[in-house]
Amino acid sequence: MRITIAIYLFLAITSCNQQEEKKAVKKEEVKTDSVKVFALKLDSAQKTISLPGELLPNENVQIRAKVQGYIRKLNVDIGSKVSKGQILALIDAPEINTRVLEFNEKVKAARSRLQYSKDYYERISSASKTDGVIAPSELQRTKNQMLADSSEYNASLFAASSYRLVGSYLAIVAPYGGVITKRNIEVGSFVGNANEKPLFELEDNATLRLSVPVPEIYTGAILLDNSCDLTTRSFPDKKFKAKLIRKAGSIDEETRSEVWEFEIPNTNRELKAGSYADVKLHFLRSTQSFVVPVSAVVTTLEKKFVIRVANNITQWVDVRTGFNMGDKVEIFGDINAEDNLVLKPTEELKSGTTVISKLSK
Repeated sequence: MRITIAIYLFLAITSCNQQEEKKAVKKEEVKTDSVKVFALKLDSAQKTISLPGELLPNENVQIRAKVQGYIRKLNVDIGSKVSKGQILALIDAPEINTRVLEFNEKVKAARSRLQYSKDYYERISSASKTDGVIAPSELQRTKNQMLADSSEYNASLFAASSYRLVGSYLAIVAPYGGVITKRNIEVGSFVGNANEKPLFELEDNATLRLSVPVPEIYTGAILLDNSCDLTTRSFPDKKFKAKLIRKAGSIDEETRSEVWEFEIPNTNRELKAGSYADVKLHFLRSTQSFVVPVSAVVTTLEKKFVIRVANNITQWVDVRTGFNMGDKVEIFGDINAEDNLVLKPTEELKSGTTVISKLSK
């Protein structure tokens, strides 16, 4: 009986050991995961984005008075369309007119003195040709007097010309064609103080500038057709086209963007300077790049990476992202075409893990 019981115990223990070994083998098999991978390929990355923009006048100027006086006449008001050189207002300053007349009279007096000294010098010079008639010192004195009168005459001409120029400032004229957008004076207003508001503000809005801050990530890309589409709040159902004219050439430190300026023809003046616009820009990469599904990029607090599978061994590869195209994203890093990347990696799938890769179609 003892021998029989010992045999039964031995068989039971052996059976348990075999079952444990089978379970251990199964556990080892479970550790080898299968993952879906895809072959990395080059593609043309492109992205359409919407950005806010602001419409600006092609030119804008504040017109001020250069001389003090009272507004005698107003020829324009807000909304008036003016042409270059058109008189906008007249200033009344009687003392300036008086000074102009005074300088004109001084010019006449200086001209008379110069003519007299010139005639006298010519007579003395002619008489000095006869020996002993005119002393050399007298000849030199009359010559010096003529030169002094000539200088005085020229100085009076310059003074009169300068004050006539001041007199021309009594007429406020438009420096270029455009529209008067502000008027801060009335007939009888005293103008000419340094700290006062401008008389008028003039805008040239036949052509408008569209200012758009473009994020740094897109500044190196190609803008399709060098143009953009835009809509405004005043015309939400109408699209306008603008042409890229200039770039700032520098990234703003606060906004991490570069200002791009576009031009919009506005001959009928339906668009208003100062309006906000919704701008659509279509960007392209100049060369092909790697474009992968968004799910293939793992983002952590420290970095972004993809998991490459080579010889059934996983490798973490750090990447930088470019254009985000919704379900796909552009990536850059130490990767090559035809690399097998895990389609849906996680942080739990550590580098160096043995896996069975299944190519996703």
